Amino acid sequence: MKIRFAVPEDSSALLRIYAQYIDTPITFERTLPTEAEFAERIASITTIYPYLVWEKGGIIIGYAYAHRQMEREAYQWNAELSIYLDKTVHSNGAGTTLYQVLIELLALQGVKTVYGGVTVPNEKSERLHLGFGFQRLGTYHNTGYKNGQWHHVSWFEKAIAPYQSDPAPIRPLSQVPPQDILRILSVVE
Repeated sequence: MKIRFAVPEDSSALLRIYAQYIDTPITFERTLPTEAEFAERIASITTIYPYLVWEKGGIIIGYAYAHRQMEREAYQWNAELSIYLDKTVHSNGAGTTLYQVLIELLALQGVKTVYGGVTVPNEKSERLHLGFGFQRLGTYHNTGYKNGQWHHVSWFEKAIAPYQSDPAPIRPLSQVPPQDILRILSVVE
């Protein structure tokens, strides 16, 4: 098993996993993106943030990524996290490991706070966030309409680095020393 960075060429394998959720309220997307659209998302996100895949026997069984939490400049020290696992691998520690690696990489970039949005109820995702030390901020009620009903989304927050005065801007992952990245990625190799 290993964790590595996603590349646009992974879009087909990642879509295979994402397709398992497209008819559920876990994602509010209603139509499965094309491989080209998904490849563009990977390329766009990886210009700054980590986008990870978990491979087992050469097969991608899950992925997690971060993106900017809000657009204004003062929000740059925050990141929103997303994670999708093949439904055959739930509850085996893959989600925890992916989140651990993702958060450690974000801290190296200078991110201070990470957020997760969870359509509720979703016991596994809620347990993942709470077990990882996230605090539940609150719930947006009836915030998304999918599959014939309204859904609530709970938001979770976790501080991952100290808050100092005059923080340096976050740096793209490409500017993090490679030896630091390799140390974090080697956690599952």
